[in-house]
Formats: sequence, structure tokens, C-alpha cells
Amino acid sequence: MNNNRKKVLNGDMVRQSLKDSFIKLNPITMMKNPVMFVVEVGTFIVLLMTIFPHYFGTEDSISFNLTVFVVLLLTVLFANFAEALAEGRGKAQADSLKQSKKEIAANKVMDGGGIKRVPSTDLRKGDIVVVSQGEMIPGDGEVIAGLASVDESAITGESAPVIKEAGGDFSSVTGGTRVVSDQIKVRITSDPGESFIDRMISLVEGASRQKTPNEIALNTLLTVLTLIFLIVVVTLAPIAKYLGIELSIPVLISLLVCLIPTTIGGLLSAIGIAGMDRVTQFNVLAMSGKAVEAAGDINTMILDKTGTITFGNRMASQFIPVGSEPVGSVAQWAAISSVMDETPEGRSVLELMKKESLGFDESITSGAEFIEFKAETRMSGMDLKDGRKVRKGAVDAVRAWVQSQEGMIPSDLIAKGDAIATEGGTPLAVAVDSRIYGLIYLKDTVKPGMKERFDQLRKMGIKTIMCTGDNPLTAATIAREAGVDDFIAESKPEDKIAVIRREQADGKLVAMTGDGTNDAPALAQADVGLAMNSGTTSAKEAANMVDLDSDPSKIIEVVAIGKQLLMTRGALTTFSISNDIAKYFAIIPAMFTAAIPSMNALNIMGLGSPMSAILSALIFNALIIPLLIPLAMKGVAYKPMSSTKLLQRNILIYGLGGVIVPFIGIKLIDMIVHLWI
Repeated sequence: MNNNRKKVLNGDMVRQSLKDSFIKLNPITMMKNPVMFVVEVGTFIVLLMTIFPHYFGTEDSISFNLTVFVVLLLTVLFANFAEALAEGRGKAQADSLKQSKKEIAANKVMDGGGIKRVPSTDLRKGDIVVVSQGEMIPGDGEVIAGLASVDESAITGESAPVIKEAGGDFSSVTGGTRVVSDQIKVRITSDPGESFIDRMISLVEGASRQKTPNEIALNTLLTVLTLIFLIVVVTLAPIAKYLGIELSIPVLISLLVCLIPTTIGGLLSAIGIAGMDRVTQFNVLAMSGKAVEAAGDINTMILDKTGTITFGNRMASQFIPVGSEPVGSVAQWAAISSVMDETPEGRSVLELMKKESLGFDESITSGAEFIEFKAETRMSGMDLKDGRKVRKGAVDAVRAWVQSQEGMIPSDLIAKGDAIATEGGTPLAVAVDSRIYGLIYLKDTVKPGMKERFDQLRKMGIKTIMCTGDNPLTAATIAREAGVDDFIAESKPEDKIAVIRREQADGKLVAMTGDGTNDAPALAQADVGLAMNSGTTSAKEAANMVDLDSDPSKIIEVVAIGKQLLMTRGALTTFSISNDIAKYFAIIPAMFTAAIPSMNALNIMGLGSPMSAILSALIFNALIIPLLIPLAMKGVAYKPMSSTKLLQRNILIYGLGGVIVPFIGIKLIDMIVHLWI
């Protein structure tokens, strides 16, 4: 499917788009695009004058009228083709997705504990299913027991299987993917018709695509310009008649079509659809075009440290005792606190025990109650059957917990914790009741190339803020190494919301990534919230984008795509309006030179005759639309730079180019048309 996504054109798609171009001639459909609707109305009027010349007294200009009709019809068809082609790519992706959406047999766990084979369409939110090696996952859900390798190539295009496990960050599974090894128990989180594949099909087909605020504003501007030029052209006829100049209706329609912004009017819808398509090609499911556009205007980016800036595989690498405690005691209580901890950090503690050949009495944990990690407490552990409480967590959180029980704090605890933090590691303190035994040294590594990527964001004018639960020393070290602009240490969920609201209060647009339930409020608050597909259901529902590859750093690509979408729309609008200058110098002299010879001074292109000048401008106006379709679909190349430099670059290339290109194009077309006439 990934290959299908990356195909820009194929024969079937082009043929279907050509067919759709004629279907879209339906006036009800065309009315959604006021600019091209005006062109279609003009085309119909010229057609009537060509078919019934005796009614309009145009017997002597049938060939000219026929030529104008053909060129105008091609103009409308080219605009329809651009939109149909953009929609066709989405439909091709949807067809590919539909192939993976087949009815699957599911092993549903019944109330009595038995297993019943049922169709996947019978599953509802909350049902529990068992999926074994070689079987398809029947619906979106969360792994509640077990660990398995899952082939997600049907969704992400990535051939390498990924590990899905209960209790970790990678507990979310998608319907239509296949279990490669082992067995998992999954709780279904969506009803039929509401799965990610269903939502992707709906979005990429573009059937329910809503225009974004920016697109609506531009559409309004184009409509106003069209009305202004329509009024100008309508009033031009009586003024010309008063001066003794007879302007035919086809000539006036030609002038109107050349002056209104037909180029951007014909490509505007295609640009928006193609922008959504580019996001989908990056395996990002955007809930609306508004989210993609907002990404292009982002001022501030909130990033989690773990998994985004760093690899996120914080593994226990060393047990460090404090006070007079032996290493064995630290290791023993660290292991006891981690026996039921399914997080990667918890499992790494037990793996380090084996690696160091250290043992502990696991029977101590018999009948114990596991205390899960919470962002508010920043600790986890066990309440043992004999009344003792074992905790591991952030140094300051464990220290406060011990102090609340009137325990003593070892004198070297802070110094050893700071030493770990200064090296960029994360220290976890281990305590039993009122006694701290030592520290677990968790190592994490900054992803290569992150510093350069943040430099790019800085050039775009985007401020980066790293949020982490680490202490200030660790956070400062990672922030300095990664090159972020600011950081928030010992961050809680409410801290993320607070910083987002603070930035938004200053008039800034904010983006953030997240995957956990505690990230959901901040994802909902952010202007662009990118949730990981591997994350919790609540996170994905709160966000307006979901990354199917679960790569948190992809927010950087999303921002670039958003900026590219805005740039493409702005560049082609600039080019379209600039075109009118050349068309003005082509048509106006041609219309008035016969009656006002001095107007010939405006014929700076030296066009052959009035008729060839009008037809040349009209033909160029039609041809420029299909010539710009590849640019509209691919997007204008984006380079990180300030808004001022981007504006200057666009004006230079597309503004000046929009003036020069038509002069050259119209002149070349006129040389051919003049010979033909």
C-alpha cells in the first residue's frame, strides 16, 4: 500500500480523471467554484452564439466564436481535471485500504470465560478477543495481556513487524494487521464503521473534505475579484459603444475570462486535496485540512523528551548505593519494586539483575499489591503483604515520600543523583518505608540529527519546548545536547496544558505530540495535536492528527507539509494574479486599436492582429492550468527561512515570473495563431 501511496499518476487514474472532468461540468457542481462557474456560463453563451448565429447576428464570426468556445471549454475541463486528478489519488489510496478491510473471524472471550468464533462485524467496543500467531486482529483495540510481534504493513507500509505488549507505550493495535508470533488478548475500542481504516478511507477519498478557513478566505477574495471584473466588463460595452466601438459578446467574455483569476480558481481545490494527500503519504492521518493548514502557521512546538528527542529506551544500567548500603540491597529492592512493572524501565531492572548475576527472594512479593506509576506521584512500587512499602521513582518524589514518614535522607543522595543527571541519565531512587537504599541509573540517548532539525525549526521561526518528568539537571543536559530553545523539568500533565495556554494567550499557534492518556488534555488544547497510533485510545481521540508509524518526531515533517501547502497556495495565487498584467497588454489594445489608433502604443508585445491577440491570451489562459497541475500536486519546494524571506522569494519567483511567462507564452502562441488566422 505504501507504494500505491507514492504513485503520483498511472494510466487508470488519468483516464478516470478525464471522465470525471466531463461529469464535473454539471452546473450544480461547478457552482461550488464561483470563478470556474462564471467561465462555464460564458462558454455556454458562446456555444449558443455559435449554434444559432442568425439569432445573434454573428454569421460573419462563426469560426472565431467556435474557437473561443473550444478554448473556454478546455479551460473548464482542465480545471476539473486538476481537481479530479487530486481526488483520484485519494480514491486510489482508499481502494488500497478497502482491500485490507475484510471481514475477519474473531475469537471472542465470552462472559463465562469460553471462546466463541464470531465475525469481526459483530464485535463492539469493550469486547475482548484472543489473537494468536498468523491471525488477523479483528478491530482496533488495546493489548491487555501478552506480548506479540505484529505486522502492520497493511496500514503503515512498513515491512518490519513491531512489538505490541500490555502495559507499555505500544499497547494499541489496529484492525486489519496480523500477529506474526505469540498470542495477545485485545480489548476492542471501536464499533464497526468507526475504526482507523474506516476513518482513513473516508478522509482520503475526500468525499467529506471541508474547506479550511484559509481556503474559504481565498475563495471569497477570488469571488469578489470575479464580481469586480464582471461589473467592469459589463459596463465596458456601453462605454465602448458610446465611443463608436462595437465589442462583440465573445470578445467581452474572452476579456472577462482572461482577467478573472482562473488559474488559481481552477487549481485551488486540487492544492487543498493534494496537501491532505501529502500528509497521508507520510502515514499521518489528519482529521481535517484545517489541522494541516494550522501546522503551517505553528509558532511553538511542545515535544516530549522520551521517544521524541531521545530514543525512549531508558534502560537500567547501574545500581548505585547511598549512605552505607551495599549494592545488593539496592538491587534487591529495585527488583522487588519492578516484579509487576510492565514498563520497559521496570523490565530493564530485572534484566540488569540477571546480567549482574544478582538474586533476590521473589517470594517476598507473594500477595503484594502493585502500585502503578502516576504522573502526579512520579513513583511506582509494591505494598507487601507484611505491611512494608517499596517505592522507586524520581529522587525528589521518593525523598518527599520518605520525609513524610519521618525517615532520614542519606547525605550523598542529592550529589549522586545530580552526577547521574549531569551525564544526561535519569536517577530513580529506591526506598522501603522510611529508608532510601540507593539509585537506579537509567540511560537514554538523544537521537542523531535532532540538533540539526531543531536548527531548521528555528530558521522557520518556531520555538521548541521540551517537556520531561526528569529533574532540572537531566533536563538541562538533554536540552543542551538536543538544541531545544526551552524546557520544562519535572513536568506534569497540567504543566503541558499551562504552557500551551500561555503561548496561545500570546497569539501563537502551538503543536505537540503525545501518546498517553495523561497527554490527551494537552493534545486537545493544542492547535495541532499529533497522537501516536501505538498510544492510548483517549490520546488518539483528543488529537487532530494520528501518526500511524508512531514516530513522535514526525511533527517536524507535518509542520513542513503545512508550510508547503500554504506556500503553494500563496505562490500560485501570486502567479495567477500577476498573469493578468500580460493579458491586459494583449487584449485591451486589440479591442480598441481599430477605433483609437494611439492605443497601439500599449501593444508592446507586437501581436499580429486583434483577433490573434484575443485568442492567444485565451489559449495561454487555458494551457497554463494543466501546466501548473504538477506543481499544485507536488507542492512548492519548501526551505526553512523566515516569513519575510519567504515572501520576498515568492514575489520574486512567482510574482515576477507570473508577469514574464505570459508575455513570452502569449507572444509564441500569437506567432502560430496569426499564421492560422
